[in-house]
Formats: sequence, structure tokens, C-alpha cells
Amino acid sequence: MGQEKLGVNDPDIIKAVGLFGGGIAGTGNVCGAMLGGIACISSQCSRGDLSEKESPKMFKLGHMLDQAFEEITEEFGGKDCADIARVDWRDRDAVKEFYQGSTSRRDYCLQVVGNTAHALGKIIEDEMTDETEADS
Repeated sequence: MGQEKLGVNDPDIIKAVGLFGGGIAGTGNVCGAMLGGIACISSQCSRGDLSEKESPKMFKLGHMLDQAFEEITEEFGGKDCADIARVDWRDRDAVKEFYQGSTSRRDYCLQVVGNTAHALGKIIEDEMTDETEADS
């Protein structure tokens, strides 16, 4: 969603966040959708080296996404993949059940990913576009 909204098509960025899945490398920690959204905001607002300045909006936008993500995941009792998907990514049978089982929590995961992408898209449209226009 972030690349689409920003008019970017960089497969290296997708590759760089590949291990965000399963809550950081399948550990069940923070949901990869949240991490991906933060990475997107950071890629636009942070600096590439110490001689550059970060956008003063960077932390504001990050906090906005965090707040939206808290609301999105409130019903699951936490922001971690373990709270949402409730799967042990190191257990092959559990992972197979997650992707193929009829009682899987995969739909919850997809719901969180979609809602987070929507929240990120709104932040980009409402907040980051304003900054780009101000720089013109």
C-alpha cells in the first residue's frame, strides 16, 4: 500500500521487509503489518546519512500509525502476531493448519493487514502528501 500511494515500485524494499512476517521472523512478536507501515513512513521521512535532516513529522506519523494499529488490534488483546494469528510459526503442522485449515485464524490476520494498509494509506494521503506539496 505504501509503495502504491507514494508512486514507488522497488522490489528491494519488499525484499528488505520479508522477515517481518510471523511477527519478526516467525517469532510471534510485533505484527509485520505494523512494522511494514513504520518502515514505509521511515523511508520517506528519515535520513539516509547523518548530514541530512529527518522530517519533523516522522515521529508524529509513526505515532499516528501506532494509534491506529492499537485500535485495529484491540479486539485481539495485543499488537503481536501471537495475539492476532495465534500460531507457532516454528511448528510446521500449525503453519499448515493456519494456511489451509477451516478453523484457522488466517482471516483475522488478513483483516489486520488490510486495515493497517488502509490506515497507512490514509496517513500518507492526509499527512505526507501535504509535506510533499509544501516542499514544491
